[in-house]
Amino acid sequence: MTEIENRLREALSTIARVASSVVDGGHSTDVQPTEQSQLGCTLKNLPRRLLVNAAKTAVKINPVNAPVFGPLASVGAESIMDPERISVIVSKYWGPTPRRLTVSFVDSTPADLRARIISHMNAWTQTACVSFVETQGAGNVRISRGSGGYWSYLGTDILHIPRNRQTMNLQGFTMNTPDSEYKRVVRHETGHTLGFPHEHMRKALVALIDPQKAYEYFLRTQGWDKQTVDQQVLTALDESSLMGTPVDQDSIMCYQLPGSITKNGQPIRGEQT
Repeated sequence: MTEIENRLREALSTIARVASSVVDGGHSTDVQPTEQSQLGCTLKNLPRRLLVNAAKTAVKINPVNAPVFGPLASVGAESIMDPERISVIVSKYWGPTPRRLTVSFVDSTPADLRARIISHMNAWTQTACVSFVETQGAGNVRISRGSGGYWSYLGTDILHIPRNRQTMNLQGFTMNTPDSEYKRVVRHETGHTLGFPHEHMRKALVALIDPQKAYEYFLRTQGWDKQTVDQQVLTALDESSLMGTPVDQDSIMCYQLPGSITKNGQPIRGEQT
């Protein structure tokens, strides 16, 4: 790895360490997750046919996205791994170079609502070097408020979504939506757009969850089937695709999960609004 790539990786590591401070006021550990249902986030994946090209795009934009193979690097890991396998362990961060991403809205959205959503997206400028600005044309980030829940594609993957389709969904958001939901949802989905995956899918946190209890809980509260729970909650992230920062239960990217689905009965706190 070159000196420049090392510096890029260090910069991204710093961004990841402080990401959870994007919400104001710090975090309280006194509030415990309950069984109350809140609409959860589904991280969208590209179709399989686009994975390799999307990985190439991610590495072209930010070379630090390329996977680090550790001991395998000396024996040419890329030559013995299938390109599709490599593609799923490539990170999708935009990198430390200052960047502006344009934002447009798929639905008819009032000006004050557009401004409010973008202002919460730009809360990330406190700790990241990416800013968001509205455009009249098709933006890099395209937001819908239609049905389908809350979701976003990950980082540079948005560049592979057709320009007439949204890259982020904020179902039902209006000016009457509580500000706590803007902090919980808009900032969380923007974190995905910046390239951050779900923190609760770190190996150390997944190990705390009882799978059978999780299947029942998410079916009841979110309507998710077993496959969706496996994909969104129980499949641990490949740590080689992360920046090596400590697990952070208070991250804006971490679900609040009740103690009723953990093995030790203790909740996973998640970001507190």
